[in-house]
Amino acid sequence: MMTDMDDKPSLSEIVDIDCSGTFKYVLIELFLKDETSRLLVRGYSWGAYHDDIYQETLKQALKEGLDTECLGGGRITHDATKKDIFVYGYSMGFGRADHAKVCELIKVKYPSYNVHWSDEGY
Repeated sequence: MMTDMDDKPSLSEIVDIDCSGTFKYVLIELFLKDETSRLLVRGYSWGAYHDDIYQETLKQALKEGLDTECLGGGRITHDATKKDIFVYGYSMGFGRADHAKVCELIKVKYPSYNVHWSDEGY
């Protein structure tokens, strides 16, 4: 988990979100050197804007000679005590991410959690 902007997760880590709380997230497509791509989910409480979170991942990718595209965003409420992750809302700048796809990715990292989504809310 990324606790602040100086502690960057590996680009090979598909999902990196805060361990609890409600925070903004973005869905990012990372374009690899072999002309394939992978999806990344990044969500942190330190991000005042969705673009703050995206820009950190973009900087890291560019340092490795890779490119990215932000596919949208929203919010996540992560309750570790209840093992519940709720994905909802949208990004004013990037639009709504595919919450169903985001939940699929999150379920791989948190298989024992109830991971669910809604298009409602901001």
